[in-house]
Amino acid sequence: MDETLDEPPTSAVFLDNCHFSQVIFNNVEKFYVPGGDVTCYYTLTQHITPRRKDWVGIFRVGWKTTREYYTFMWAPFPSDLSGDSVVQQQIQFRAYYLPKDDEYYQFCYVDEEGVVRGASVPFQFRAETEDDILVVTTQGEVEEIEQQNKDLLKENKELKESCLCLQKQNLGLQEELRLAQEKMKELEGEVCFLQTGNLELRRAQELQAGEMSSAQMNLASIREQNIKLGKENQELQKGLESLRSSCEKLELEGNFLKEENKRLTEQNGCRERELQQFKEHNQEVSSEKEQLESRLKTTLDHMDQLQSQVLNQEKEMENLVRMDHDKTEQLEHLKEENRQLRVTLTEQHQNHNLAKELEEKNHLFQILQRKKDEIEEKNLRLKQENNELLMRLSESPDYSAQVAVPSAQVPTRSPESADLLFGNPYYQSLETYGVNVPSVKNCPLCREVFSDDIGPHQYEDHVRSHILDCPYCDETFEDKQVYDDHVYCHSLE
Repeated sequence: MDETLDEPPTSAVFLDNCHFSQVIFNNVEKFYVPGGDVTCYYTLTQHITPRRKDWVGIFRVGWKTTREYYTFMWAPFPSDLSGDSVVQQQIQFRAYYLPKDDEYYQFCYVDEEGVVRGASVPFQFRAETEDDILVVTTQGEVEEIEQQNKDLLKENKELKESCLCLQKQNLGLQEELRLAQEKMKELEGEVCFLQTGNLELRRAQELQAGEMSSAQMNLASIREQNIKLGKENQELQKGLESLRSSCEKLELEGNFLKEENKRLTEQNGCRERELQQFKEHNQEVSSEKEQLESRLKTTLDHMDQLQSQVLNQEKEMENLVRMDHDKTEQLEHLKEENRQLRVTLTEQHQNHNLAKELEEKNHLFQILQRKKDEIEEKNLRLKQENNELLMRLSESPDYSAQVAVPSAQVPTRSPESADLLFGNPYYQSLETYGVNVPSVKNCPLCREVFSDDIGPHQYEDHVRSHILDCPYCDETFEDKQVYDDHVYCHSLE
């Protein structure tokens, strides 16, 4: 049967929401004899629009919801349907699925939304007798329904009273919100006024910056005023804390999520940077290996040319010694000027320009000293590289058979190194190795390699081009990023 193949649509809709007059059941008997099929006749009025999922069920009298059906049949869809006419329909229930007791039942027409659209008079499934009495409902059921109606009315009244209270509370909260917004606007106006006062104080402070003695007194008064303003701002902030308390939780959660995202992003960036550094290091090692191999090959192939370049290297050494001697003289000259400036400063304490010039000289002296230390470190690294090259050359059988440097060509102690303050940094490499190798010039800042024919003044100008002077103070920088950050800090003052 159809009801065994699919379940009908039901709902928990109460009787108050049903419309029993939209479908009218006709020719309903008082009794139906058990064991026979039952034909149900009904009429669809113009107030209902039949749908394919509508169904007709047999319910026991006293049912509460459409889920309490005993059996059902799908309602046939009308073939000729018009909105202004009624439609006669019939449906047959088979005897096998009908009730077997003598309780009272009734037909109900239920639409596909589970709402009852029509109900028949009660009937029974038994043989008809002469003393049958029709009882639709009992007095207890009537009283129960009336009690339910009273309870529903009482609950409805309580809900209405609760709704009125909530509306009053809503009006009160809206009034409090309006007052809080007005107070917020007033506080914002006061804050703007305080900010304007702070700007005026800053401008006055900038105008009085030239007069140091009076500026200190004004600075003390301005600090006191700022403290007062800070206290007033704190009081205003206390007044605003009640309004911001609801937003702080969301802000904290947002900040936590942002920090977590930032931390994950930083970890990812660190890992990517480490991976990039490892790749760059591998590339550098590979390139260095290739360079060393090419150098070794070049050294073995051009050993005769190296011997012919000895005189040029000696001239270059003389130029380097001369340049080092000039730097030493310049350092001595700076020391003398520094001493003279110190003597002058002891006599004239109020001359600010001399003090500034002295600081510049000292700073230049430190820079030159630092550069000299870097050059010495670079020379030491070059010595180590030359040692490695010489060791590799000495291990080669071709080199041991071909290279024979006369003792007359090995340079001895240079006479110019005795007059240098810090000694000749290039003298020991020639004396230790006993072989004249090509001079290598690398910039200590950018690691740029220069050819042998570059002059000392060009090399010195290149090194000085990396030194950046701050236009606001006396500091100098070698890193461009640090220099930009420093100048940006001056622009904020």
